[in-house]
Amino acid sequence: MKTFISAAMLTTTIMAFTSPVLADTIFLSTQLRPIEEATAVREQILQGLEGKVDYVVEEPPQFAVRMEAERQAGTHTISLVGALHGELSPLADKESLEPLDELATKLAGRIPQSLLDLGKLGKQTQQYIPWMQATYVMAAHKDALQYLPEGADINALTYDQLIAWGKTMAEKTGQPQIGFPAGPKGLMARYFEGYFYPSFTGGVVRTFKNPDAAAGWEKFKELWAVVSPNSTNYDFMQEPLAAGEVMVAWDHVARLKNAISAAPDNYVAFPAPAGPKGRGYMPVVAGLAIPKGAPDRAGAEQVIEHLSTQDTQLLTASLVGFFPTLDVTLPPDLDEGVALLAGAVNAIQTSKDAVISLLPIGLGDKGGEFNKVYMDAFQRIVLRGEPVADVLEAQGKVLGQLMADTTAPCWAPDAASEGACPVE
Repeated sequence: MKTFISAAMLTTTIMAFTSPVLADTIFLSTQLRPIEEATAVREQILQGLEGKVDYVVEEPPQFAVRMEAERQAGTHTISLVGALHGELSPLADKESLEPLDELATKLAGRIPQSLLDLGKLGKQTQQYIPWMQATYVMAAHKDALQYLPEGADINALTYDQLIAWGKTMAEKTGQPQIGFPAGPKGLMARYFEGYFYPSFTGGVVRTFKNPDAAAGWEKFKELWAVVSPNSTNYDFMQEPLAAGEVMVAWDHVARLKNAISAAPDNYVAFPAPAGPKGRGYMPVVAGLAIPKGAPDRAGAEQVIEHLSTQDTQLLTASLVGFFPTLDVTLPPDLDEGVALLAGAVNAIQTSKDAVISLLPIGLGDKGGEFNKVYMDAFQRIVLRGEPVADVLEAQGKVLGQLMADTTAPCWAPDAASEGACPVE
């Protein structure tokens, strides 16, 4: 979707965004916007830097307008931006970001290469440095560990092992003990887009209806047979976990944190299972980038290096709940619940069979329709028992039309496309 800015709007925008006296380094971010989080950034996370940093927050739509206004006017006030991968991608497409190859080389020993590669945004040069991330993990009561299949590694489970684990728990306790957030406000769609499809097909859109997808849905039906039927009512899995309704759950780290932090000795956290194509996972990655024409590039680089130290990344995790992009050693005094979740995140991103699946890019206001394709497939195949092939054919047509309407190109793990990502 292209953004068109009139001359009058452009002039008004630049005047509104430019002040007579600029800080040494203006850091504009779509992340950590709430007052408590922004205060933590200003008063704690950015402490220790030599120069003055002005941390400014912006809603994503306004961020896009502001960056486009400065690009068109050639009047640059922003030295550093912090935003999600998908928010930075349009800037890279317009060649609006400075290459950061030297910084990437410095940080190569600290940040996993898979995450650094994401920061290239499909280009030859480094467009952003991974700053912080959230993702989705599994958590379990320690009481559930006694039912694990013999020889299973909690950090390297397969779907077959998770199914076997679920069967044993159901047999021994008298009811299904695995839970998913498949309720009206749950994030189950992200499970299919970021975990299930990449693990079974190696893609998300291109592979939506192929034979690997069909086989995957048959396997998921096996898993659902040992999942709590109340899952279709669950929105946040920390609540049924804490209440003892389920012993094992998958969800976003922020939707598990309260239960785990309240009783960290009672839980373990670990990656989602692997399928035939690997261990799918969806990092919600925020990156740091320097706009072309930045008035203080040196100051921006200093901030990036500061935010990429182990101490600062752990402080960020402790204060605002976003996890490190670094392969870090957790300190003994870190909040125990945060430490458990951070350990699971680290286990995922350093897993040899990891398959990264990005949040959808380029869908504009059609993201909800994209999610609905996967949830409708789930409801029809798993909950209603309709034939897999028929459902995938029908839903594949809906998905194909959606991609054509938005002209959104493929994103990882699907292979790059010229134009709209196809359903093959």
